[in-house]
Parts: sequence; C-alpha cells; structure tokens
Amino acid sequence: MFQWTGKKVLITGAGGFIASHLVERLISEGAQVRAFVRYNSRNDVGLLRMLSPEKFAQLEVIHGDLRDMEAIRAASRDMDTIFHLGALIAIPYSYLHPREVIETNIMGTLNVLTAARDLGVRRVVHTSTSEVYGTARYTPIDEAHPLQGQSPYSASKIGADKIAESFYRSFNVPVVTLRPFNTFGPRQSARAVIPTIISQALTRDEVHLGSLDTWRDFTFVTDTANGFIRIAEAENILGQEINIGNNAAITVGDLAEKIFAIIGKKPKVVTESQRMRPEKSEVLKLHAANQKARELMGWSPQVSLEEGLRRTIEWIKDHLDLYSPDQYTV
Repeated sequence: MFQWTGKKVLITGAGGFIASHLVERLISEGAQVRAFVRYNSRNDVGLLRMLSPEKFAQLEVIHGDLRDMEAIRAASRDMDTIFHLGALIAIPYSYLHPREVIETNIMGTLNVLTAARDLGVRRVVHTSTSEVYGTARYTPIDEAHPLQGQSPYSASKIGADKIAESFYRSFNVPVVTLRPFNTFGPRQSARAVIPTIISQALTRDEVHLGSLDTWRDFTFVTDTANGFIRIAEAENILGQEINIGNNAAITVGDLAEKIFAIIGKKPKVVTESQRMRPEKSEVLKLHAANQKARELMGWSPQVSLEEGLRRTIEWIKDHLDLYSPDQYTV
C-alpha cells in the first residue's frame, strides 16, 4: 500500500479551493508539502490561510508564476509527486482576457511537464475539468466523449490535457489526468454557483442567477481531494484521463430550491443577462460517468449532495464576511 509519510509533494495553485483541501489532506497523511502560490506583493497565500496554524507551519510555501519555467523547475526539484492544480479557472474571466487564460493554463502545464520530465518525478497528476466536454452529446459523459472548446477557458484546458497526453506518449512522462466535474464545499468563492446561491439566500430576499435550466453534476470537495490522492497512488493508469463525479445531474433551478429548503427560506429568483454565457458558449448539461474511477482507482463519492450542501451552508454562515452577495463575481 502506498504511503505518503515523508514523500515530497508539490502542489501548484495551492492557494485555491480544491488545492487547499488537498494540501490539508496530504499533510494529515504525513507528506512533506511544497505549496506553489502565484506571487503578489501582499504575500497573500490564498485559502491556505484557512489551515490551522499547526498544519500551515508544516508547509513550504513558494511564490511564483506558472509561466516562469525557472520558477517551476526550482519548485519541482526532488519531488516525488506533482499535483498540478494551478490554472485560471473562471469562465467569464476567460471571455474578458483569453490570452492570459491560455498562456497560464497551456504554458503553465507545459512548464510543469517539462520539469517533471527533466527531473524524473515519479508521478504528475494533471487537473482537467468537465468543461472540456462542452454540452453533452450523450449522458452520462464518459472519458471517450468528444472534447468541445465552448469557451476560451475550456479550450485552454483541452490544450493542456493534450499536452499532458503528448508528454506521456512522446517522453514517457508518468502523467495521469483527473477530470473533476463541479466540485463544491467550504472555502469556495462566489464565482461558483453554489456559494452564489447560498450567500444571497442567507442575506437577501432575492437571489440573482444566470441560466436556471443548465444541468450540473456536483461533487463535495473532500471526495474530489480523495480522487487526487487515489489517482496519485493507483497502479497501471499512466497516460489516462479519469472523471470524478457523482453520476447524478441537477438543474441550477432545482439546486436553488434544494438550498432554499435546507436554509428554510424562499427568496425570489431573478435571472440576469450579465450572468449568462454567450448562447453558443453555454454548456447545457454535464453528467459524469464515474465507472472508470471506481474500477481503476477504487474511488466513489462518500458525501451526498444534501449533506454536502448542509456542510457548505454552515461554513458560509460562519464566513459571510468573505462574500459580497450584492456583487456579481466574475
């Protein structure tokens, strides 16, 4: 059985939502974690600030930019495993600044894979997204589903996924690609739909949303973090892409009603055009097939949507100061 105790691990994008939970899990497993965080002059470590002082003290934090090859090479030296979660992930932001998104997500991935190849890293876990599938041509969506670039963000992730595939095929880089569907839970920012609904429902009589008819497949963040652990440990999966999802989809409108029922409040729902994606860019349905994860990694979701929503609502209640319900977050 694979043991993380004493293993040196690099996590890119470590200050982000999913990555901060993965950092916490790996520290608990005994790994020596190096957290790569995008540099800013405020020395802001993102959501790593939410870790307990005891766990944070065990971290090695490195500031830099994914687009800087030398920074990535230095951070990757002597690492057993690289979890590459660093990316610009906001789809509305990719409409505004497609070049920055493409450079960060594609060149950043190229730099990570190049460093892993040159330094002999045991395994690279590359993070994809269900957005690479675009609107489902069939459901549930398995890993053989065609890839469709319906936003600059999804196109950048398709490019990054294919670079990962090419480095496995061309250079035998030991890379595997994890493809999470919609992860949610404590610490998630208001750019995502569940915190948007919850933060508004807790503080207002109206909840402003975009399309209510799109379908999404939601996974609680601890299950997603466990998926990263499992894919880094599993044998005989190099070069593959593997979905992480619940194999259950719900419309945004029905999701909002479920959240309202848990909170015990019935706000008015208002749709806003500024929250809508361009018509040909909207992804209408995401519904994960997770059989491959079950068979190859022994992974399955442990937290139901209802239980995950309850935990997330309680966390947001205690951290409302982190949210601006009256403001649309891109």
